[in-house]
Amino acid sequence: MLHRSARVVLCLALFLSGGCFRPRPATVPLRTIALPAAGGGDARCLVVLLPGRHDHPENFFRHEFPGIAARAGIRADFVAVDAHLGYYYRKTIVDRLREDVIAPARKRYDRIWLAGISLGGTGSLLYTIESPDDVDGIVLLAPFLGEEPVIDEIAAAGGPRGWKAPESLGPDDFQRRMWSWLERYENGSQGQIPIYLGFGTRDDFARANGLLGDVLPPERVFTVEGGHTWKAWRALWEKAVATGGICK
Repeated sequence: MLHRSARVVLCLALFLSGGCFRPRPATVPLRTIALPAAGGGDARCLVVLLPGRHDHPENFFRHEFPGIAARAGIRADFVAVDAHLGYYYRKTIVDRLREDVIAPARKRYDRIWLAGISLGGTGSLLYTIESPDDVDGIVLLAPFLGEEPVIDEIAAAGGPRGWKAPESLGPDDFQRRMWSWLERYENGSQGQIPIYLGFGTRDDFARANGLLGDVLPPERVFTVEGGHTWKAWRALWEKAVATGGICK
């Protein structure tokens, strides 16, 4: 979970313009919008959709994410969560996902996947790092993976394969904690959790996302022409679900 100084880092790093602002209230429970699988309610996989900083859960349905998956043959229920920046500021994002979404879902579903866009990708990783047994797979679309100094540090080491996290990481250093977990992915300690990654080639996060892509199986990494936009994210989602690996 994120501590006080990490909230400041997020305020500076997560493409905020014009300085910090007071986020929306982090209500309890987390607001969700559910959509059962097309044609019935017996799906055994749940896909939890986490939005980006400027977005709302309704955007996933507006851009037809469940419908695209259904047309690709994925049998799953979908729930979009209103996991806005307030939950990250108040360091409650992991607790709220666990208590309001994941734990209840485990009573019904055999498999749970997280799919996050931008800030939602960060949240998906933070949750999985803390509770890996709760997650059966992750789809990251243009995730925020750290500020430029951290990305520079990893790039200078030749990428995640050559980079090593400091022996002692401060409790607020969530960026290097993410990369430490991801760096071990190639060695198999996290290999049981499939990670799919997509990003636009003109996205501001393309450099960092490319570094992550280097340690993932190439068939699980997708790019499209485009930036940090829903047009690119929808195209990337179409590529991800077309693999047939989501919810398997």
